[in-house]
Amino acid sequence: MKNLLLGIALSIALIGCAEKKDQAAKGPASDIATGKAYAEKACKACHGLDGKGVAPAIPHLAAQRERYLLVSLMEYKDGKRTHAALRNMTKNMSDADMRNIAAYYANQPPVVNAAATDVKHSSPYEEGKKLAAVCAKCHEQDGNAKVPGTPSLAGQQPHYLVAAIQEYHQGERATPAMKGMLRDASKLELESMALYFAAQTPVKRTDETHRGDPKAGEPATAMCGGCHGARGVSVDAATPSLAGQDARYLVKSTKSYRTIRKNWGMQRYVAGLGDKEIDDIAAFYAAQQPQAADQVPSSTRDLAEKCNRCHDPENPGMVAPKMRGQDKDYLVMALRAYRDDKRESSAMHRMSFPYSNAIIESLAHWYASQPAR
Repeated sequence: MKNLLLGIALSIALIGCAEKKDQAAKGPASDIATGKAYAEKACKACHGLDGKGVAPAIPHLAAQRERYLLVSLMEYKDGKRTHAALRNMTKNMSDADMRNIAAYYANQPPVVNAAATDVKHSSPYEEGKKLAAVCAKCHEQDGNAKVPGTPSLAGQQPHYLVAAIQEYHQGERATPAMKGMLRDASKLELESMALYFAAQTPVKRTDETHRGDPKAGEPATAMCGGCHGARGVSVDAATPSLAGQDARYLVKSTKSYRTIRKNWGMQRYVAGLGDKEIDDIAAFYAAQQPQAADQVPSSTRDLAEKCNRCHDPENPGMVAPKMRGQDKDYLVMALRAYRDDKRESSAMHRMSFPYSNAIIESLAHWYASQPAR
């Protein structure tokens, strides 16, 4: 019996020690009442005392993860985030102040979004497919063009396609028919169309009559590969793939850098090429097997599922913020900042870099319309 009682006493002591160690690992306890008083003084004007942003592009803080709120405040204080007012405010906060504020807002009930529907929104790809119908006569509905001299769009890198379509739209590329077709399209619509074509599977052209010699062209592509990838398959969202492209189009595009198209690197390189070398390079790339651009999920819901791996789990220790029910304009602003490398997070920058404004707008809309929890 003595041994049994001693064992129970030791177990209780060990449990007590473990709890103390766990509490020490979490840091000093926060004071919600003190956090509320500080929020009343410093945070209420923008985030409300209930944690609801008082205007568009101001994030809701209510029911946000406490650890994320604390890390965010520390990043403003350390200058890792660039909001001038918050940097100025946090420089006067102690660690205890930040812990208390984070705890206070994390313990507020979620913001109720009366418009939350939890329905599947149309994706940029679906919108882009409708817009792509006007291009089908020349480029085919799936972007695998068959008309000689007309480029294929299927599987092309999305950022490049967006830039190219906008250049036609703005008249920077001298093709009046293209400008006329796209005259009434908005910037987001143009991006949606580009994303639709980028998501299609490219097919190698089979009706080519090459004027050039692919074997002679291969060694001349050594310089090209630095940007356009091995054998013309680009791995950069802003640089076009050339593999399997129409040879006549490649010749015409390459020569246009001698006259009207603006790109310092291309202009400098093309200036040293003769017509025969350009024909050979185009023939080499036309003979290569095309590959699709890196795939982005084909619907907003699919894309959100990818994000939810970090943002959705109900784990208080997660540093990633909750996104459901958040202010849409704030989400757009934050995602663009990560994409454009204006907010520190290498993981977020890598993930969001291929996302156009159309994708970001759609993703932000989806999350903002979900019930907060």
